[in-house]
Amino acid sequence: MKFTGYDLGPFHDEMFSAPGVPRDGTKLLVDKIESLPEGELFRRQQQAEQALYDLGITFTVYGHEQGTEKIFPFDVVPRVIEANDWDNVEIGLKQRIFALNLFLDDIYHNQKIIKDGVIPREIIETAEGFLPACMGINPPHGIWCHVTGTDLVRDETGTFFVLEDNLRCPSGVSYVLANRSLMKRTLPEVFAASRVRPVDDYPAKLLNLLLRMAPRSDSQPCVVLLTPGIYNSAYFEHSFLALQTGIELVQNQDLVVENNFVYMRTTKGLKKVDVIYRRLNDDYLDPLVFRPESLLGVPGIMGAFRAGNVCLANAPGTGVADDKVVYAYVPEIIRYYLGEEAFIPNVPTYLCWRKEDRAFVLDNLETMVVKAANESGGYGMLVGPASTKAEREDFAGRIKARPRNYIAQPALMLSRAPVIVGDHFEGRHVDLRPYILHGGDVQVIPGGLTRVALKKGSLVVNSSQGGGSKDTWVLKH
Repeated sequence: MKFTGYDLGPFHDEMFSAPGVPRDGTKLLVDKIESLPEGELFRRQQQAEQALYDLGITFTVYGHEQGTEKIFPFDVVPRVIEANDWDNVEIGLKQRIFALNLFLDDIYHNQKIIKDGVIPREIIETAEGFLPACMGINPPHGIWCHVTGTDLVRDETGTFFVLEDNLRCPSGVSYVLANRSLMKRTLPEVFAASRVRPVDDYPAKLLNLLLRMAPRSDSQPCVVLLTPGIYNSAYFEHSFLALQTGIELVQNQDLVVENNFVYMRTTKGLKKVDVIYRRLNDDYLDPLVFRPESLLGVPGIMGAFRAGNVCLANAPGTGVADDKVVYAYVPEIIRYYLGEEAFIPNVPTYLCWRKEDRAFVLDNLETMVVKAANESGGYGMLVGPASTKAEREDFAGRIKARPRNYIAQPALMLSRAPVIVGDHFEGRHVDLRPYILHGGDVQVIPGGLTRVALKKGSLVVNSSQGGGSKDTWVLKH
């Protein structure tokens, strides 16, 4: 299969700098792909897809008429990021996570950033992710956001932008590890020759982070992963990470709180739990504090957390930083806490609660991407250039009814990467979700989840909206 005739379009292409001209870091990959016998790459693509089926690597789409369990589509042509580009990404993400952790600690304590007029109080207090029940809590070691998945995009110039932050329970890292395993088998020769930085040590790094977060150091900490159960869309990932890190996978019925300590039920009696990597949304975590009807949470767990007897990773309340209106203030947050300019810029953002911004957005809906402040997964979103008049009218009504709940951004010309379409390659838009671990020092995993909008022309990369993924190769210097 050749790249002859591959159309770059007006976009930044991740593999080619000009028609037929590979980027420095992709020359080996292009040469290898084009040297394969006719049909061989397609055969390897099919083998990779079969491996995904065999491994049971799935996600759940709720309410889908064709069934809920889906294999995450995978494209065998990797996305390559050169070392210098990655250096800049790493610097910018470390800066962002340090600042956001300081922001979270401030919001739940003295709220200096509000008192100094940087962010309006109303914006914080109306954010769905802001939890008054977390006021005054001091998480172990002062760390709120232990695991973050920050979504990045590139425009037509190749410049990286932060699209959104994910500080609650970011998912997808299991696909990063599975994709890498597949690629080592699919293109082993070029993988070895390309000097790709490893991601396989993520489970060990995650485990070390969780162990360091234990409130007490007098014994070997007990760490567990709390899952909502088998019907959760990311259950595969929960069980995968528990297996890879060697920690217990538990549900709420496996845990009990006594005297503000959390214990795990075992065949030998109760065992004290020190750290809980929770993959359960805040609202369902503790029915005594949040939703009383929750059958997934652990009664009293927030009391144990407040008392400093257990670490919850990520800490409840981090979702305030995921609010898309708060996102628009992150450059100011970085400036306020660190005295620095944001190294990776945000996508330019209009806040519909501001009268002037709202008027501009309503007049230009056909060129804008409109997002609900607390939605994810590609839901609650209008892609103006691909929308109908009826859809734009519907969103105009939503914006006018609840202006606080909407932001708008210009429709970027997202970068593209080649994917296999039948017997040839076509460009598809991509984003990137690197994973960042914060355990005192901040570590950025070299790579991340490259998501691909497999529908031709689509800008929506989410798996629930028909997206797929690629392995992400970050090259060494």
